Amino acid sequence: MGKTELCSLYKGFLDCICLCLSRRSSESDCDNERDTENGHLIYRSGDVLEDRYEIVNTLGEGTFGKVVQCTDHSRGGSQIALKIIKNLDKYREAAKLEINVLEKISERDPENKHHCVRMLDWFDCYGHVCISFELLSLSTFDFLKANNFLPYPINQIRHMAHQICHAVSFLHDNKLTHTDLKPENILFVISDYTFIYNAEKKCNERRIKDTTVRLVDFGSATFDHEHHSTVISTRHYRAPEVILELGWSHPCDVWSIGCILFEYYAGFTLYQTHDNKEHLAMMESIQGPLPQSMIQKTRKQKYFHRGRLDWNECSKAGRYVKAKCKPLRKYLSSHGTEHHQLFYLLERMMEYEPSTRISLSSALSHPFFLPLLHPGRSHFWRNSCEMSR
Repeated sequence: MGKTELCSLYKGFLDCICLCLSRRSSESDCDNERDTENGHLIYRSGDVLEDRYEIVNTLGEGTFGKVVQCTDHSRGGSQIALKIIKNLDKYREAAKLEINVLEKISERDPENKHHCVRMLDWFDCYGHVCISFELLSLSTFDFLKANNFLPYPINQIRHMAHQICHAVSFLHDNKLTHTDLKPENILFVISDYTFIYNAEKKCNERRIKDTTVRLVDFGSATFDHEHHSTVISTRHYRAPEVILELGWSHPCDVWSIGCILFEYYAGFTLYQTHDNKEHLAMMESIQGPLPQSMIQKTRKQKYFHRGRLDWNECSKAGRYVKAKCKPLRKYLSSHGTEHHQLFYLLERMMEYEPSTRISLSSALSHPFFLPLLHPGRSHFWRNSCEMSR
């Protein structure tokens, strides 16, 4: 081969590489044009993804991405919720872990009897992992907020609590810990309501008609054999063993459920704080001193002095905790039997020592839930118009 031919061949080879790089750059630029600066997919109502999902509107937004309502043209035009993950590596990886959990749930609960949200499908769209779910309604937090934080009636709390315990017990049986239980992650299937007059508050309040719920957001769910992050749970629902970095397992979910049920009952968060030591001080005000066994084992000795919480009740923070917190039973709004039963359950759910905290399988047979087991009465507990406080 002559020198001229060799040069021509080499030039052709370089041109080919440049063309490939140009195409890749063009595709990359195209993908970038589809995303906002922080990784959200740019879309509008009427857009169709995968020749199937027609976007109707946005339902919500989080650090992970957005949730949109879609018409699924492959399912006869049924309405579904589509979770669109940000086009960023860490969120894509987290989404794949969530899909793994959701697939395990579907495999173990093919008839969808365990009150966990059902994944319908998942796919990749321009670098965004998208997960489709059954369309649900308002979260139990959003309904509480829309109702001016008026507490749920105790019979409604009973029905919701039973479903939540059932769902999370199912996870625990399958070697999973949810790790991010909170009212925002418990959604009503239908959030239709009626107005009733609240004589005590002298105002109208919303009373939800059907208290059937689903547990959602498995993005932080962790299998027993997987690495356990040091910090888990949204602050207000975080168990003491997590704060003290003593290791955690299924019981941390039980603690979170106790905090959630209190919030349903009182209308406000039990632990309104953003600081670890203040959080521990609140726990001691509400539930008594932390056990010596936990204090001795923790690496967080900076929170303690001579085996006791290093806390100054006369400081600004100390006065705040004293004003905000009182012993748990002081929050009872009635001395009826079912109210005392609920608080007995809360005390068992929020025992400091994870090893002695009630398991959810035991909680499900607690006296507080006995009315739900009465034959022929299941509809009564769902019909909020007939529910009493």
